[in-house]
Amino acid sequence: MGGLSMDQAFVQAPEHRTKANLADAAGIPVIDLSPLAAGDKAGLDALAAEVGRASRDWGFFVVVRHGVPAETVARALEAQRAFFALPADRKAAVRRDEAAPLGYYESEHTKNVRDWKEVFDLVPREPPPPAAVADGELVFENKWPEDLPGFREALEEYEKAMEELAFKLLELIARSLGLRPDRLHGFFKDQTTFIRLNHYPPCPSPDLALGVGRHKDAGALTILYQDDVGGLDVRRRSDGEWVRVRPVPDSYVINVGDIIQVWSNDRYESAEHRVSVNSHKERFSMPYFFNPGSDAMIEPLEEMVSDERPARYDAYNWGNFFSTRKNSNFRKLAVENVQIAHFRKDRP
Repeated sequence: MGGLSMDQAFVQAPEHRTKANLADAAGIPVIDLSPLAAGDKAGLDALAAEVGRASRDWGFFVVVRHGVPAETVARALEAQRAFFALPADRKAAVRRDEAAPLGYYESEHTKNVRDWKEVFDLVPREPPPPAAVADGELVFENKWPEDLPGFREALEEYEKAMEELAFKLLELIARSLGLRPDRLHGFFKDQTTFIRLNHYPPCPSPDLALGVGRHKDAGALTILYQDDVGGLDVRRRSDGEWVRVRPVPDSYVINVGDIIQVWSNDRYESAEHRVSVNSHKERFSMPYFFNPGSDAMIEPLEEMVSDERPARYDAYNWGNFFSTRKNSNFRKLAVENVQIAHFRKDRP
């Protein structure tokens, strides 16, 4: 595989390691999105209420009959497998670096511990290149591998299907909060959305390492495709225990991100999750991180604030927040990465 060998950098603190025989998460909401196609108001209202309950009680849910063509998914998966099967030098030719954070990478850190995975990141829409790059400014330009027929086309087709689904989900979230369906659209005009291809090779010490350490997603929504191997764990709200999210065929796992938690003024809460690895089978997943434009100021929506429920967060700039998070994933920091908790009005 892509050259990972077990060493101290991957070792999680004992309290963060995966326990053997992790329980399956029972009761995770599985939501059928087919009423979206019908478009009748009663069906949409019922669907939005389901999404709202799931966002409040779990912070994530599974969607089926979502309208993404099976052949579009199959082509993207084939492209993903073909890329990670390339020799190490071919993958290294499109390696990301600190100033240009797209492409291949195999040394990502979460909570300052190295993840047992290799990734490839791309953006659906490349922003226009800046006339001059300021010190510390990130340049979001896709790096496409050479001589990999159909790779770019498959992923561009997949991105379009994901964006369509993302806006449908965003409208359901807005409806569930009693807002007009397109209330949140304006934030996504010049979006910083990106897609990640994940490859988790078999790990010789799955009791010590994680594919991705515990974290919450910083953006608005994450739409995750996972294969049938399994490894996604979520911290259950009711008792704080880690439980395994078993793969459901032809489904997506939807994570409510920190931005929706802030917009909703804590009516909804992003879910803490992680990825466990195993010693015998590789695993593939594809998250689509639906993020607003870099100039967006993130704060509780005015409709979510009242005298009885004052704003719980100060406003913050998404572009600055996103760049800081991206940089810390690139290298180990001496301090904890920026979190929405740092913008809470009642923080100590």
